[in-house]
Amino acid sequence: MQSYTIGQAARLLGVSPDTARRWADAGKVATHRDDGGRRLIDGRDLAAFSIEVAQTGTGEDDASYTSARNAFPGIVTAVTLGDVAAQVEIQAGPHRLVSLLTREAVEELGLEVGMQATARVKSTSVHIDRT
Repeated sequence: MQSYTIGQAARLLGVSPDTARRWADAGKVATHRDDGGRRLIDGRDLAAFSIEVAQTGTGEDDASYTSARNAFPGIVTAVTLGDVAAQVEIQAGPHRLVSLLTREAVEELGLEVGMQATARVKSTSVHIDRT
């Protein structure tokens, strides 16, 4: 039976190798090690898992399709509503992200302190600061 590396499985599933690795670490798909120490997924296990992903969705990005590749899943730590605008703060691991958006968008999303949310960042420019 053919086995697949994490990278090969990721390509077949249409996700990043990091996502495939997280799924394997979480036990969502079984892996074993080859003689070289690489983690492999049996073809039958990968086939079954790919059907599960397609039917039920198990990834972080199942709710939408986006070209934004910098996703920071975290927890909402603050929501400040103004008359028209709002500020939402998300703690994503060691990163604190602050977003300014419309009050209407915050209300439509139902954003509240304590709920999970993902901040997505897409930019055409990157600023570098001297450290």
